Amino acid sequence: MEEQELNQLHPTATLEIGNGLTLVPRIKLNLTVYPSTPSTLTNPIDEWKMKRALIDFLQSSHSLSLPEEDLEIKRLKDLKKRKREDPVAAGTLRIWDLSFLQNDNDLSQWRNRLAEKMNGIELNLQGVRFTLAVSVPASDDFDAMKKSWEEFFAFQNRSSRREPDTIVLRAVPSRWFAEPRVSSKPSMLVTHTIFSKFGKIRNLNVAEDDDSGKDVNEDNGDLVSGLYCKIVVQFEKYRDFNDALRVLCGRSLQKQGSRLKADYEVSWDKDGFFRNSRNQTQEKNNMVSTMAADYNRSEAPRRQAYNSRYSPDKVRPRRFKVRF
Repeated sequence: MEEQELNQLHPTATLEIGNGLTLVPRIKLNLTVYPSTPSTLTNPIDEWKMKRALIDFLQSSHSLSLPEEDLEIKRLKDLKKRKREDPVAAGTLRIWDLSFLQNDNDLSQWRNRLAEKMNGIELNLQGVRFTLAVSVPASDDFDAMKKSWEEFFAFQNRSSRREPDTIVLRAVPSRWFAEPRVSSKPSMLVTHTIFSKFGKIRNLNVAEDDDSGKDVNEDNGDLVSGLYCKIVVQFEKYRDFNDALRVLCGRSLQKQGSRLKADYEVSWDKDGFFRNSRNQTQEKNNMVSTMAADYNRSEAPRRQAYNSRYSPDKVRPRRFKVRF
């Protein structure tokens, strides 16, 4: 993909990345529900009533019409096992229709304002008051991530100062990166082809990722639970890394022919994934070489004793009688 095209991509625009996959823009907010006063609840929270109260609030205060399927609320834990300060429910708010946004900065600014206005509101359900905590997912906040790596590398030694170049994606549906009609496991070739759209790749790693904390919309049952992968991509150029991460933030994956949208988690690699992998491989090779050398040293005296015992120099000459 051309660098200019990525730079000019509007935050509300979709992007086809190959293999029938499309990056779909959306606004996503994490929701956590607490009792307004720490107390022991006797009745479980009514998820449907909580959803209706939030939808009505968005409609009345922000003129935002939200389909019920775009708001997810789930009860947390058994009430008997819950501590007084623990939340009672958590969920996710997604807004897919972003046609009301015009400028590039409108999306992040409008999202942040919405999160601020919703954070701390009180909801009254059947005489019980609840407080809502709202936050922007870390993997959706590109500006915060960029600030974090700038601060991280600012304290590095000037002679060894580097720039980030590696992206980490988790909770990615494995079969969406597999070779069709060949396997359900992710393919290195397919994955490399897809992410080459963002720039030239230096290193690539694909592995299974069965993290139970994955955040994927499975309402229609289109995916089998557990079939997720982790993708680590190292680009050769910083600007390709920067553009790719900016485009991946604030979007979900959608497969052609499927109604499901997968909310992957994206971040930048500050742990040196590929550098540590090379070091571990080198350490393993060194360990094998050391073990082999130790084995040879321990076996040398034994072989020497064996050889000296049967050395031709120490063999007694055999006598033969010769008759004439």
